[in-house]
Amino acid sequence: MDVRDRIAELTAEVKRLNDLYYRGGDSPLPDADYDALKDELAALVAEHPELEPADSPLGKVNAPAELTGPTIRHARPMLSLAKATGEEQIRTFCERFGGQVFRVSEKLDGLSLSAVYRDGELDYVATRGTGAVGELVTEKVRWVIPGLPAEIAAPGRVEVRGEAVMLRSVWAAYNEAHPDRPLTNPRSGAAGTLMQKDPEAAAEAKRLLRFFAFGADRDGVALGLPEGFEPAAQYVCATVEEVMDAIHEIGGRREGLDYDIDGAVVRLHEPAAFDAAGFNSAEPRGAIAFKYPPEEKLTKLLSVEWPVGKIGRVPPRAKVEPVFVGGVTVENITLHNPRLIRERDLRLGDTVAVVRRGDVIPFAGRSLPEERDGSEQEIVPPTHCPSCGSELEVRGTGEERWCLNLQCPAQATRRLMHWASRAAADMEGVGDVWIEKLAEDGVLKRRSDFYSLTAEQLLGYERMGDVSARNMIASIEGSKGLGLRRALIGLAIPMASEGVAKRLCLAGYERIEAVAAASAEELVAIRDIGPKVAESVVAFFNRPEIGEEIEALRGHGVVLDVLEEDRPVDAAAAGDSPLKGKTVVITGAFTDPRSGAKVSRPDVTRLVEQAAATTASSVSAATDYLLAGENVGASKTGKAEKLGVEVVGQQDLWRWLSEAGVA
Repeated sequence: MDVRDRIAELTAEVKRLNDLYYRGGDSPLPDADYDALKDELAALVAEHPELEPADSPLGKVNAPAELTGPTIRHARPMLSLAKATGEEQIRTFCERFGGQVFRVSEKLDGLSLSAVYRDGELDYVATRGTGAVGELVTEKVRWVIPGLPAEIAAPGRVEVRGEAVMLRSVWAAYNEAHPDRPLTNPRSGAAGTLMQKDPEAAAEAKRLLRFFAFGADRDGVALGLPEGFEPAAQYVCATVEEVMDAIHEIGGRREGLDYDIDGAVVRLHEPAAFDAAGFNSAEPRGAIAFKYPPEEKLTKLLSVEWPVGKIGRVPPRAKVEPVFVGGVTVENITLHNPRLIRERDLRLGDTVAVVRRGDVIPFAGRSLPEERDGSEQEIVPPTHCPSCGSELEVRGTGEERWCLNLQCPAQATRRLMHWASRAAADMEGVGDVWIEKLAEDGVLKRRSDFYSLTAEQLLGYERMGDVSARNMIASIEGSKGLGLRRALIGLAIPMASEGVAKRLCLAGYERIEAVAAASAEELVAIRDIGPKVAESVVAFFNRPEIGEEIEALRGHGVVLDVLEEDRPVDAAAAGDSPLKGKTVVITGAFTDPRSGAKVSRPDVTRLVEQAAATTASSVSAATDYLLAGENVGASKTGKAEKLGVEVVGQQDLWRWLSEAGVA
């Protein structure tokens, strides 16, 4: 490929990636890969300036091809920052402004916003957009950034600029609750949330953002941040060495943060000096961003498997040589989807950079082609299901493979495992290994088959003793009272998350047969259930085998009607309980103080929700209490201590539940 063609290719690719991220919140490549493409383009254009196309993204603010919503012109341009990847570049920058004072702050990995107030009231919020013109997102922000002040104690026109980020804990909790449509990373989550057409639904799904403010001005004159804003962490430095120390200090604690940062911003501290430095077409001259290397380690990509999920998705899962990264030893990673495998040119035998942030599933950020010896092999996505052999369908921008055979054995086994899981029937004594074995032998074919099992059948298997067999049967028997909400979760309806199951119960559906008979129009009328989800629910229950399964479950005495604890909570009935209106995370094992019996996590969750609290799956700055039972690991309590979240023991919890009249 000649230079002209390569410049044209890189130009189109950078513009495509900008459009995907800034318009749709999709970030198919890690920042480092994106930066490499743009750096290559800049180097080629520097050597051959006459070949730079008119639509080149160089020297411009990263932005979508066009802004699709209502827009507004910024009073001052919102610019990108020049990038430094080495300490020498930072030293050169500081020496250019000898004698000046600098400010070093975290470079948050989110979406830049401008919030404008007039005489104390929020007037509008806009994205950076093209730098000169931003897209208005005021109403969306009111829903998804609850921490942004609606009023401030400051007269005149005040503009506050900052970054909207999705916390790692919020991202992880959202993906856990929405496995059918996970967010690639917190950065994409932040951008995508503000692109949502229905911000109220995003808020209901706990897809919330947090706003960190960088600075404020009144009619172009800098002033301190008004009360109510959370400032980004920053250091004021008088020398180059102090600047470097601050950069290292921020970098050293990035792993312990609940939000992603990809660098540190160094800028002139005094507003007058910053303004006097001026700016070019896309960047202020008085600031520069130091980019940290990704949290990654190198290892070998050994093999790729394509497991079949419970709703037919066939994702790539890879094994690598064990490597210690992000505080744990990693042997299995995700490759996301076939398109990313192709775009990153990943091959079997490659040396790959494994990336892990916080509790995120490790993934391959990139490969190192220069390390190849010729023995590497192409990763070829399957054309047919690894389990049933039926032809796979390719869907979506990720080119994901899906098995559409409803009788696929692997899907059936995964559905059985899901039905027995804690979120659904909660068959604590039934492990995945035994479910897989019983499914292979044809003993378990559908969910209702669990309730036909006998201890005598189980005793026919090796390594199955009398106690284990009877415990398994008792666990299955005890799961019959699961109720409508958990039954809907256990059925694994495509696109219908746990939140959808809860909303159906709150909407007044009493029996699963009533849900099965509902039309798409009736379901769409329920808050936060969209047309696609409604159509998926209707299509699911229209399958004849689902009706047969419901009838069989009923025949075994399984409760498929709404339980009292799944009905709308009467907050007034909770009295003045300390749990009322609070967001809590539950961890550890719990014991009823009256009977001494163990209480399952789902039962504790329901009691807490009956006391008018909201439960979350992971600790974040938005958490009010960490409710800790016995045998609690150090990770959640340690995180709670870091974030200043109060840890409440089960003795206090049971007292609070008693005061609320629910236990």
